[in-house]
Amino acid sequence: MHDPQQSGTTSRRDYLKAAGGLAAASTVGLAGCSGSGTETGTLATQVTDQPGDIADFESCVITMAGIWVKPVSEEDTATEESTTADTSDAREYHEFDEAQEADLVQLQDGNTSLVDETELEVDTYEFLQLDVTGVDGTLAEGGDATVDTPGDAPLQFTQEYEIRADTRTVFTADFTPVKRGQTGEYILQPVASGTEVEYEE
Repeated sequence: MHDPQQSGTTSRRDYLKAAGGLAAASTVGLAGCSGSGTETGTLATQVTDQPGDIADFESCVITMAGIWVKPVSEEDTATEESTTADTSDAREYHEFDEAQEADLVQLQDGNTSLVDETELEVDTYEFLQLDVTGVDGTLAEGGDATVDTPGDAPLQFTQEYEIRADTRTVFTADFTPVKRGQTGEYILQPVASGTEVEYEE
């Protein structure tokens, strides 16, 4: 699922370097203007879990390597939420400094886990995709569970959001494992009603 070589994508370090040498860890969470004069803001990505079939699990640890984002363009005319993840070259890939893990069992009842903070150019963005590179599921009744993303593609959240200058955009991505019939396998599904965006100045 993780393919940093795709055209139109860039590692987080490369992106920050292009934005004006702001890759120092002490400045990742800061917003403002880059050395090139481009205004930037901070995207804080966090995850949570709404009830699906999470009660089947003793633990369900998700490993994430980065995110894809896509600025809204005049060509984006779709009015209905797509069930298929966008894999176009118009996306930008931002790799985390280190892979991040979150146990969905611990993220119920409104609990969240901060995954990363990424500096982006001021713009309106169409969606956020999580690059899920692994899922380690253990069932409450014992044994391991097979958990995949839809079509082995990025986990896509089609909530539109803005990156504003000197502002922290908090994107809460809500998803949950759902059982596939009687197969004993599970698929991660975004929960649109629980996905939220907040702005902190």
